[in-house]
Amino acid sequence: MKQFPRPLSKILWLLIILFWPPRIHAEMDLSANAVLRDHLWKDISAKPKGQRPTIGLVLSAGGTRASAHIGVISILKESGFPIDVVAGTSMGAIIGSLYADGKSPDELRKLSLKMGAATGSNINPWTLIEYLFAQKLFSSKKLERFIKKELKDKRFEQLQKPFACVAMDINSGEAIIFREGRVAPAVRASMNLPGIFKPVEYRHRYLVDGAIVDYVPVDAAKLLGAQWILASVTEDDFTRARPDSVLSSMQQVIDIRGAVILDTQKKAANFLIEPAVGNVPSAGGTTLYMTPTPWIIDQGKLAANRFLHKAEQSYILFSMPAIAKGYL
Repeated sequence: MKQFPRPLSKILWLLIILFWPPRIHAEMDLSANAVLRDHLWKDISAKPKGQRPTIGLVLSAGGTRASAHIGVISILKESGFPIDVVAGTSMGAIIGSLYADGKSPDELRKLSLKMGAATGSNINPWTLIEYLFAQKLFSSKKLERFIKKELKDKRFEQLQKPFACVAMDINSGEAIIFREGRVAPAVRASMNLPGIFKPVEYRHRYLVDGAIVDYVPVDAAKLLGAQWILASVTEDDFTRARPDSVLSSMQQVIDIRGAVILDTQKKAANFLIEPAVGNVPSAGGTTLYMTPTPWIIDQGKLAANRFLHKAEQSYILFSMPAIAKGYL
């Protein structure tokens, strides 16, 4: 029997299995669908970067809720889902920078538990009095020192994966995308909550939390060369949110502002994983840079597990033109 050329055979079977609804033996056909998807996925995902469409992982802002990104990363790593470039905003920038440097999901979990108030800022009884009565903002310098220590003060180009993060120029409202220079100051700026922390001065700009203008930094990932983008989004459920502190109120304002552009950013991604953490307060209610719980991280695992095969199928379909032309 005459055989189709390998690429053409793949494309025809993909179209038949995925888009031709079966009339009989539905279970067997669904099984065949899964077998074909797994075969194509193993074939495509095994290829090195440059021989398949570049995959970008985008990690949204979200304060405490963004700890769920660790769970998403854990499932992607366990499944062998290749990630070529990483972009993040705010808490997504912290997790993204550590992941881009090669930290394992277990290391990310342990580090996230350290990122409480004492790690992130200079909050103490005296500075709290200054904040309340002298209107002096806190400093987030300790967060920069924390990131600097964990990354050994690396520059962007020294990380294992290309990485970018986003902050906002408080004077112009412009989104500032970092992808070169030292990583720690950039991550600090991306996580720098306005109204709580002093703006970070960087090259004659004064920078604050990037979530205000780029909650899901898809554009930053594209600047790194991402062609297919998976976004982990930890959006707030404003119908349930009841801020109980200055910090949580400020964070919710940022989340609401970010939500204005969130739909557009989500549509710009090729696939979304949205952990069910909308009822978790952004600031945890009590700590400055949050103390993530295993429950929040596990919500990321549950969401990633649920949609993993659909993400693989989305990437396969995106790769179809290359398959048809024999590039894969």
